[in-house]
Amino acid sequence: MEKVRERDGRLVEFDQRRIEAAIAAAARAAGETGISPARLASLAVERLAERGDGAIPAVDDIRSAVEATLRENAPAPVARCYAARRRQHPESGSGESLLEVDDDLGLPLNALAVLKHRYLARDENGNVIETPAGLFRRVAAFVAAAEERYGGDADQYAERFYQAMAAREFLPNSPTLMNAGSRLGLLSACFVLPVPDSIPDIFTAVKDMAVIHQAGGGTGFSFSRLRPRGDIVGSTMGVASGPVSFMRAFDSATEAVKQGGRRRGANMGVLRVDHPDILDFIAAKQQEGSLANFNISVAVDDAFMDSALAGREYDLVNPRTGARSGRLPAEQVLNAIAAAAWQTGDPGLLFIDRINEDNPTPRLGAIEATNPCGEQPLLPYESCNLGSIELSRLVRDGDFDWQRLEELVKLGVRFLDDVIDVNRFPLPEIEAMTLANRKIGLGVMGFAEALLRLGIPYDSEAALETAQRLMRFISRLAVEASVELGRQRGSFPNFPESTWRRRGFAAMRNATVTTIAPTGTISVIAGTTSGIEPLFAISFVREVMDGIQLLETNPEFEEAARRHGIYSQELMAAIARSGSIRDMDGVPGELKSLFVTALDISPEWHLRMQAAFQQHVDNAVSKTINMPHEAGIEDVRRAMLRAWELRLKGVTVFRYGSRRRQVLYRAGDSASHEEEHARAAPGFAGGCPAVDCEY
Repeated sequence: MEKVRERDGRLVEFDQRRIEAAIAAAARAAGETGISPARLASLAVERLAERGDGAIPAVDDIRSAVEATLRENAPAPVARCYAARRRQHPESGSGESLLEVDDDLGLPLNALAVLKHRYLARDENGNVIETPAGLFRRVAAFVAAAEERYGGDADQYAERFYQAMAAREFLPNSPTLMNAGSRLGLLSACFVLPVPDSIPDIFTAVKDMAVIHQAGGGTGFSFSRLRPRGDIVGSTMGVASGPVSFMRAFDSATEAVKQGGRRRGANMGVLRVDHPDILDFIAAKQQEGSLANFNISVAVDDAFMDSALAGREYDLVNPRTGARSGRLPAEQVLNAIAAAAWQTGDPGLLFIDRINEDNPTPRLGAIEATNPCGEQPLLPYESCNLGSIELSRLVRDGDFDWQRLEELVKLGVRFLDDVIDVNRFPLPEIEAMTLANRKIGLGVMGFAEALLRLGIPYDSEAALETAQRLMRFISRLAVEASVELGRQRGSFPNFPESTWRRRGFAAMRNATVTTIAPTGTISVIAGTTSGIEPLFAISFVREVMDGIQLLETNPEFEEAARRHGIYSQELMAAIARSGSIRDMDGVPGELKSLFVTALDISPEWHLRMQAAFQQHVDNAVSKTINMPHEAGIEDVRRAMLRAWELRLKGVTVFRYGSRRRQVLYRAGDSASHEEEHARAAPGFAGGCPAVDCEY
């Protein structure tokens, strides 16, 4: 074979090395090192020669031959990565040339687009000066520098950190990828700031929030200490405007700061259910666009939930005086929360008693708030570093590679602990609290993708058992790794008065070690599903940059459709219009059972999956309880009660179509009602359909 026909009709010289490079890139992306790209490329060329028609092969002929060769002769993850890369590149050339990014890791186009937009380093003129491998090298070297202060080998751990990230087996939260080695230097994603009841302190919190948002962090606040609307202001003899009015100041500041940031700012606003302004707070986001930079949650205790079930009233308490200021029927308030969540997805619930049961440092005070997506309960001025292991890459021969998972858990704990030591903190109060407790949050992503590779439906007892087995294993090893670091480096300073010490531990480096985050854009980089969320759609169109839209189909489904002999362009187009195969003729029942999407799954299964992970997680679990558009207010209320019964730490319900702005639409469901396909925003990875879950 001497010539190849390009898509534009040009004849160019055939170069087998290009095939070898593409196979090598797919192997790197899959984390497979034991293959020979040269041998596989030769097999693909032999396959082409066997056609015997004498025609000059086109580029697509070669790629099809390579794909078939890999399916037969290479580990399944390599074949999948090659197919995904081929499918996600546009017809008009390679993604790296189109995006002007030197792709040295063989990444899909949507991953390259996200990296270019948010993560890759730039010069003073805004030009990208970093490759994906360069990004991971930068992060690995900067974080591993912490090893030197403990007598460790920084070069060795820099290489180990790099290999895990480059293989996309483990990725840290976005600020670490963005800021490691940069002037900003802020590597943590999650913060909680106090909001005391005075004008100077309130606007100090606004200023501190702006500094954190500028560097890419997210913030949570409890507004429960602010005096209610209409209460007396002693210094001026005026009346207070209440928590909701001050939340608008935080929202406006976030809007202003995000114009110059690398991603939008995000906040969590929390109010206790016994605050006198609770009904105003519940209704605060009912008008589209109001408090657009906030998720909001009501902090409810067990006494309130018991009262709601029993039909009793409960006391409202003025936080300024501590005195009772009125009573409300608990059931009426819970119904108002459910109605508001049905309408817009806000508010969620925080089960504050359950959260504080797992507060590792109760003598420092009670936890009152979380980070923007709810997975990280924190004390005032605490921060947390998050990182996630990509589970689907660890599926081998019908089970997980438990040995590699163990290695990644231990490496992830060490990485996140090192991050604390090289972090540049935005405030001295945050530095003091973070160093005193050293909280980290190791979690997972790609869980739904892993289930597909194991042949396990998401809404099944087998999936729940898999979740329990996985997270129990990860939690045990993460604790062991933190204990060992505590012995080597010293326990976190507040350890002597912590619950770890009371439980008989002799050392512990980190006050918490596990968290399940939503992993929005890092899931796109990893090329997998978000956190522990199910698929939201099997096939959809993603706009990755101006003028470029790519049809994405779950590679597991495409492979299964070919095995069952039902694959066709018409089928894939039909799936792209609906996103789901549940009601589609001609698709075998076993595929319908396996490839369920978020809206196919009942709220009960969503909740039980969240509960399965929560049992083995120190912090909390970010999970959306998806409901179809036709779900009623009572369905939302029932899900909230069930979440409390299952001892979750929080619950977020989203009814599809309840907001005009979403990050994924089924065909014809967006504002224009003209789309022929399901469509997703650039950073959408399968969870949080209402907002971008970037943290």
